[in-house]
Amino acid sequence: MKLRESFFKGNYILFFITVILGIAGTMITLLYAYLLQELLDIANRGNMNDLKNILLFALALFIGLFVVQMLMKRVRCAFVRRAMIQYKNLAFKIISNKNITSFAKEKTSSYLSVLTNDATYIEENYLYSLFEIIMLLFSFIGAVALMLWYNWIMTIVVILSCVIPIMISLIFGNKMSKLEQSISSENESFMGVIKDLFGGFFVIKSFQADNKAIELFENQNSNLEKFKEKRKNTEGTITIISAEVGSILQIGIFVVGTILSIKDLITIGVVIAFVQLMNNIMEPIQQLPALFAKRKAAKSLVEKMENYSTSNETEDGSIDIENISQSIKFENVNFSYDDNKKALDNINIEFETGKSYVIVGESGSGKSTLFRLLLKGYSNYQGNIFFDNNNLKDIRNNSLYNVLSIVQQDVFIFNSSVRNNITLFNDYENDKVDQSIKLSGLEKFIEKKGLNFDVGENGVNLSGGERQRISIARCLLKDTKVLLVDEATSALDAETSYLIMNSILKLDDITRIFITHDLDKEMMKKFDEIIVLKEGRIVEKGKYDELISNKDYFYSLLNAGVL
Repeated sequence: MKLRESFFKGNYILFFITVILGIAGTMITLLYAYLLQELLDIANRGNMNDLKNILLFALALFIGLFVVQMLMKRVRCAFVRRAMIQYKNLAFKIISNKNITSFAKEKTSSYLSVLTNDATYIEENYLYSLFEIIMLLFSFIGAVALMLWYNWIMTIVVILSCVIPIMISLIFGNKMSKLEQSISSENESFMGVIKDLFGGFFVIKSFQADNKAIELFENQNSNLEKFKEKRKNTEGTITIISAEVGSILQIGIFVVGTILSIKDLITIGVVIAFVQLMNNIMEPIQQLPALFAKRKAAKSLVEKMENYSTSNETEDGSIDIENISQSIKFENVNFSYDDNKKALDNINIEFETGKSYVIVGESGSGKSTLFRLLLKGYSNYQGNIFFDNNNLKDIRNNSLYNVLSIVQQDVFIFNSSVRNNITLFNDYENDKVDQSIKLSGLEKFIEKKGLNFDVGENGVNLSGGERQRISIARCLLKDTKVLLVDEATSALDAETSYLIMNSILKLDDITRIFITHDLDKEMMKKFDEIIVLKEGRIVEKGKYDELISNKDYFYSLLNAGVL
């Protein structure tokens, strides 16, 4: 379903009720012209009975307009509320359905802008403005129809005079659309700067880079406000020109009406009715150019979000797997991020079920790239990756993630309870939750704090070790068959790091694959196999004692302090 369709899904009844009520309100306001015309003509005739009747008619108009407008506002708000809920839900679903590679290629600030600044602009200028446009168009059409009923000569003069405001709309419409796209882009950059500055707050403080951070913020803030100023100036220009043209037209109608009245072709009441109806003509003329321009700009923001749904890098497979009974195997795998250099070069390796492996090597040797391929982050590699006898490219993403989990250095923590962070808000039996807590080494923490302990924003109430154990408990709770551990303990102290690693290595019936460049020598001896990468190639593999006795690349890395 397209995003524009999401506004109206199950929402057409509220939309049409709002439109009908809005048109009814517009028709009532048009009758004010008839009311003024009758009052002036009755004054000329001097008939008190006619005056009483027209006053009762006026009272009915006022009451009817009040009731219609109150109902319309309530129904319109209900429509917009449902429309925006559906739009933002679908937008978030589109983002959530992206694969790892596609998500990483786009800025997080772009997604934040789509769901905040852009959504607010769309609400005001795509949804609310739609009703304003419809009401103004009916106001214009109704006023022209009533004018024709009064006098066709004056009506033709009014219609011909509308050409200039229409030209204004055409001239400024594209300019407003381009400005809104620029503002959206600047908003993304602005939110990106804020995210970086707040995320790196401690680094900024420790390196005394406060002034540079402030300067960076001020520059980006200034750029954003400059584009917003251009938008306001353009809107102001449209409004001023439209208002000036409207004033000129209104005086022209007075002049034409006066001439026709002098010739006894129309009454003074009809002239006043025309002047009143000119409000219903001029308001659309003054407002529609800006409304159409803003709606066009808002539409471009919706299209920008729709483009995100077409930028997925890989297609999903069709095979479901429930277990890995034999191994994960790389066969002649080659991969490049670009055409200049191979990130992985002829990788042949087999990870047997239930064993533990550690991949080591210098930065840039291809360790993390291996994990990205296992997670289906990229599909444009040469060679094959098999989960038992199933080619990775043929496996459905959701099925893959049911059997494979990853523990990273930066653990994502929700601002919620420990239980919700372990279960990720899913329902699990208490026995399974307790088992995952026990195996992950969280028992003492839970005994002290409890499962309902609030961890705070970004897990501020947790230590680094506690965060990692929560991450491990998540993986164990979903009964993962393969556990990828990516530099998960590099930011922890030696004792905590040892305890975490030891907890994972003690897990039975799980294939454990670690990436690290900082590992205790005694801990390395516990792995079934050490895989040594250099410039994307496997240069050594084997048990710790075997690699040490070879005195080759692994031995040199160890002595050089890289490991």
